[in-house]
Amino acid sequence: MTKTVRTAVLLTAATLGLSACANNRLDTKLDTQYVARDVNTLYALAKDRADRGQWKQAAALFLEVERQHPYSVWARRAQLMGAFAHYMSKDYIESVGAAQRFLTIHPGNKDAPYATYMVAMSYYQQIEDIERDQKITQQARDAFQTLVRRHPNTRYAADARLKLDLINDHLAGKEMEIGRFYQQQRNWLPATMRFRNVIDNYQTTSHAPEALHRLVESYLALGIPAEAQKAAAVLGANYPESKWYDRSYKLIQRYVPQG
Repeated sequence: MTKTVRTAVLLTAATLGLSACANNRLDTKLDTQYVARDVNTLYALAKDRADRGQWKQAAALFLEVERQHPYSVWARRAQLMGAFAHYMSKDYIESVGAAQRFLTIHPGNKDAPYATYMVAMSYYQQIEDIERDQKITQQARDAFQTLVRRHPNTRYAADARLKLDLINDHLAGKEMEIGRFYQQQRNWLPATMRFRNVIDNYQTTSHAPEALHRLVESYLALGIPAEAQKAAAVLGANYPESKWYDRSYKLIQRYVPQG
């Protein structure tokens, strides 16, 4: 996680008003096994662990607040802080679970945008390189899109829009990788479908110019010069200074009869 993202998440948690102060210094050796405690003491112990950066212990203790005092106002706060503690300890699956549990129980709560943001960021931190399966990437995109749709005017939505641009570029890169592989295998039709998907669904990404050029190559290989000309024309109209247009222009000049 970058310093910027870390700082943003920390500041976000701070704005929730979830802090609680312990009256006495808490013993750092106390474990998280089930021991009945009053809600103030238990929440303060969890908060102390979070303040010390002991995120796994903090997450376990926030969960105990939920279990032991499920109907208190502290339980709702503990769900959010638990999600944050899991996130900071890189237990992203647990973070998603805690945040989604909050959203299920409190869908209209004022902190619902933050909980949705935690779900999205937990998926986002698990995104693999383009050579891996992109299921997590799709889940991150879906979560950020949900955030933007449901809470468009929040600070979290603004960050979500930036993350969506990066995610879309990542997914387009995966499509390009597969398309180029099909080209190398001379499987022109499936290659064309991949490049077409980039143009149709990721046209604002950095991969669009190359996708158009690859379409020119694939259409020429399939013996469809008219379609190749169309792709080259779109490339020239939108990216006239691109190296990909220069290459496509040369291909059209060489292989398409000029009337």
